[in-house]
Amino acid sequence: MKAHQIGIIDMGSNSIRFVIYAVDRLGCYKEVLNLKVTARLSTYITNERTMTQEGIEVILSTLAKFESVINDFQLTEIRGVATAAIRNAENKAEILQAISEKTPFLISVLSEHEEAYYGYLAITNSTNISQAITIDIGGGSTEITYFKNRELKHSHSFPFGALTLKKEFVKNHTPTDSEWDNIRKFLKEQYDTLPWLKGKEVPVIGIGGTARNIALVHQNYIDYPLSGLHQYEMSKKDVASIQGKLSSLSLKKREKVDGLSKDRADIILPGIAAIEELIEHANSDKFVISNKGLRDGLFYEILLKPMEVTHFPNVTSESFYQLGVTYNLDQDHQKRIAILSSYFAKELLPLNDVTLSQQDLQHIQWGANVFYLGYTIHPESQSQHSFYLLTNQSIDGLSHFERLTIAFLSSFKSQSQLKRFAEPFRHWISKEELSNVELMGAILKLCYGLNVSKRDIVKRIEMTKNSSKLIELSIFYRGDVYFESNHANKYKKHLERSLKKSIELSFIEEDY
Repeated sequence: MKAHQIGIIDMGSNSIRFVIYAVDRLGCYKEVLNLKVTARLSTYITNERTMTQEGIEVILSTLAKFESVINDFQLTEIRGVATAAIRNAENKAEILQAISEKTPFLISVLSEHEEAYYGYLAITNSTNISQAITIDIGGGSTEITYFKNRELKHSHSFPFGALTLKKEFVKNHTPTDSEWDNIRKFLKEQYDTLPWLKGKEVPVIGIGGTARNIALVHQNYIDYPLSGLHQYEMSKKDVASIQGKLSSLSLKKREKVDGLSKDRADIILPGIAAIEELIEHANSDKFVISNKGLRDGLFYEILLKPMEVTHFPNVTSESFYQLGVTYNLDQDHQKRIAILSSYFAKELLPLNDVTLSQQDLQHIQWGANVFYLGYTIHPESQSQHSFYLLTNQSIDGLSHFERLTIAFLSSFKSQSQLKRFAEPFRHWISKEELSNVELMGAILKLCYGLNVSKRDIVKRIEMTKNSSKLIELSIFYRGDVYFESNHANKYKKHLERSLKKSIELSFIEEDY
């Protein structure tokens, strides 16, 4: 695969964005530029459903700004799309002709189905959620989808968005009681037209600025200790509490709320209403935020097309691959830690006082993939850097609690260090759960010691004796095992403390 850069122009009804993704030769990708202009194209649509000349000039001016930027990048492909504001304009052909004549960009207008599809594609390629309803609230349209087993089952685009709801139902900046009633009645009637939405009892996933702003306000409100919005979860009550908090404020005060974008403060409340009514309609109690949306869906389509697939086979595995490449990890070494930890965990499972679930075994494998990730930042503080890196970036396919668990495991150094890291999260994790994390972390650290020279000396592990006070383990190896023996005997104390047993390691050389 050749290294290349892909540009995406997303011309929405509220904002126009230009995003550049870089893809290296190993298939590792990242966003390198994200520019936004709050154009509010929907406000330039007349009662006759035509876009004014002023609105067209806003588009051309915005694209000229983007054009001035692209010369500093080596883009191999640019995909430009427009959504509801241009799609529904009676003078759509005139708008596209002006873009074609006066800019170097080719902009295609997405159909309602295509707009919904790309949002679905973004979510199913960046989360571990197999069944859900999605809502993408734009300025002039709202896309709803329902997917099951990662397959799109239904989609629909409503001709209303945060901007148009505000324009239609709210005279000033904050809805009155009667205006709230009218908005909610309208939304309920609209959702009632889709029988496949009713009572699904699955998570509702929010895409776009409204969803992100709700989550950011909530995180600031509760002093959330973990970074990242992607796959952040809120309850129905949480969403209602943010709506109530923002509704009680004047526009001037709303604009100063931490987490709420100033250019969205006047339209956030109708947007929240659309989400609340959908949660109610679907009989759901879980609202999940996706930080990936339409433009990410477009990017995934371009990225995966040469492989003739639409989805990553496993989102979480792909994420750990991306982390490994990004931080230049020794993939063979990480894989060996994973193999040895599997041996170890399976040998310990028969013990009466060890309760490792299948999910725990999965967490051990994930933790092995990035164990001491922070070594690449600085060896002396590899534990601290590992924990910081993994708690301060989203990992596609992992919930926030799973990401915290992996951060604990990949950074495990000692019981005391674990407790210090866990202090800000004490309301998230019980003492029993933390003890289980300590056990898993101790297994990983011991297995890390068993491959400390990165030569795959240790081949397998067997438990040969188990009593109330002692565990004997046979470590089979080939080659000079000096360093592995030294470190394993040093690190076994963490597992002894966790199991409350002594551990004796016997190193046995195998014939070649």
